[in-house]
Amino acid sequence: MSSIIKTIKMATLESSVLQSKFRGSLLGSLIGDCTGSPYEGDTFTNGDKIILQRYFDKLEEPNFKAPFKPYTDDTAMMKSVAKFLIDKPEPDYKFLAKLFVNEYFKQPKRGYGENVVDVFHKLRNSKFEDVFKPAREQFLGSGSYGNGGAMRIAPIALYCHSNYKTMLEIAANATKLTHTNILGVNGALLQCIAIHQALEHHPEEKIDPKRFCLELYLKMKKIEKTDEEDVEDADPALTAYQEKLKVVEHLLGKRIDTDLDEEVIFCLGNGISSYESVPTAIYCFLRAQSEIPHIKTDNVFRRTIQYAISLGGDTDTIACMAGAIAGAHLGEEAINSDLARHCEFSKEIIEVADNLFMTRAVSPTTS
Repeated sequence: MSSIIKTIKMATLESSVLQSKFRGSLLGSLIGDCTGSPYEGDTFTNGDKIILQRYFDKLEEPNFKAPFKPYTDDTAMMKSVAKFLIDKPEPDYKFLAKLFVNEYFKQPKRGYGENVVDVFHKLRNSKFEDVFKPAREQFLGSGSYGNGGAMRIAPIALYCHSNYKTMLEIAANATKLTHTNILGVNGALLQCIAIHQALEHHPEEKIDPKRFCLELYLKMKKIEKTDEEDVEDADPALTAYQEKLKVVEHLLGKRIDTDLDEEVIFCLGNGISSYESVPTAIYCFLRAQSEIPHIKTDNVFRRTIQYAISLGGDTDTIACMAGAIAGAHLGEEAINSDLARHCEFSKEIIEVADNLFMTRAVSPTTS
């Protein structure tokens, strides 16, 4: 699909629908984070999946009362990315770095990883002189390939919905503040593109999983281009996500049963690296377009989140990323309000989404 056709397609979305999608994506990210975090690191048996089903059934009951489910570093950093875009019409990465650091030192017990904490300390100690240097120096100069850039990327996909090139540029630079390895950066770009692509579809338009996957593949092919004449001799990291998307497409063609989950985990992963989580989150969204045996709900958004968690591993971040994609497609109306009210910051995230929507509408970078 050409960029002109995409622009027309986005323009046909009514303002109210687009605003709902902004809300849906950020709220979806938050819900995935909050509902997934209690299960982080778990391995799910068939019995555990039944318990997870009851867990979600309870959360959707209007009269069910329970303490807020707290958000983690995923949402904490996403909030900072949104503020960075809302407050600064032109990207200011020093400002974003300060937002990350201030948010961490204000609430350090949100589940931040040791490596990103090390970056934050170095940024503060250096007085933010070179905001990309601490991350660039990690792991003997190879940089981190974790999913910390991808988990917080949703606001950029929304804010830059009418300017694809600018979106990729801002997403890459925002990621490099903490993750500079090519797998970390390109993983964040893939997640950003997936949200952007979901945003293009009307909420009532049924997603064709294989077509959606193919479009992602073609876009990543332009990003993961290699100068090697013989691709077989090239560094596998240069085309890593193209290969993973081929696996996603293959898995989408297989019969759905509980045994398939093990194959998904083995082939796509459920870990903390971008390589082992971003393609998995995308797969969860696409798989949830159809019924899943152990998940009893007609709601595609809930099915996406619940399935992502049922795969175990880095449940909060994978569900967070899958929720951001699903919410960008379906909008706020598809998200059960009772489910949302159990999540910390659910009311406030709607205001963040609205401010992001209004700021984007008048931003000079829309041209």
